Amino acid sequence: MVGGGMGYYIIAGIIFLVSSLVSNKLKSKFKKYSKLSLRNGMSGAEIAEKMLSDHGIRDVKVISTPGMLTDHYNPQNKTVNLSEGVYSQRNAAAAAVSAHEVGHAVQHAEAYQWLTLRSKIVPMVSISSKFSNIVLMVGLAMSAGGNALGNNIFLLGIILFAVTTAFTIITLPVEYDASNRALTWLESSQGMLTREEHDGAKDALKWAARTYLVSALGSLATLMYFVLRYMGNRR
Repeated sequence: MVGGGMGYYIIAGIIFLVSSLVSNKLKSKFKKYSKLSLRNGMSGAEIAEKMLSDHGIRDVKVISTPGMLTDHYNPQNKTVNLSEGVYSQRNAAAAAVSAHEVGHAVQHAEAYQWLTLRSKIVPMVSISSKFSNIVLMVGLAMSAGGNALGNNIFLLGIILFAVTTAFTIITLPVEYDASNRALTWLESSQGMLTREEHDGAKDALKWAARTYLVSALGSLATLMYFVLRYMGNRR
């Protein structure tokens, strides 16, 4: 193991590099499939509304939200928020994103266990994400000379960071399941997508899922580094 703080910066650098590569690949995929127009002529908003209707969900609204790749489902006010491009565009990328976000609405309606668990720990994550880095850095600095109090503070920081790591891991089945629900519906809904369009939607969602995977693995690797540093400090 690399000693001192250098190990942390090496891990952080690798995570940043891989994350950037995957993110750039995702953007290029969405740009590619944004040029693949849908034969059915439906917009992302219309596809989302049809998928909601087909699943018997009547209390969720589809709205437009500013930005690019800002699409999300809000369980608090039951809204499928589609970025401006996805909301109005009529292409394979828009179909993939809109159906994926409705997938989360379906999860919510069916009380999907991983989504329920993720929602329950959101309050803890909001606290841990604000303070974990500060507590970790203070603990690291104080424990450098074998200070017992510093090591205890460092342990608290690790626990806080572990909460955010758990959140990224729990997010994985939530995101993959939403994509699977989206692709299944897009394929089974008669006349929705051609084979080429469906393959494009599937490829786009595959790369979107990889961003969550990289985030989870990066967070887990960082957590393991901190744990090893803590155990080393106790010797």
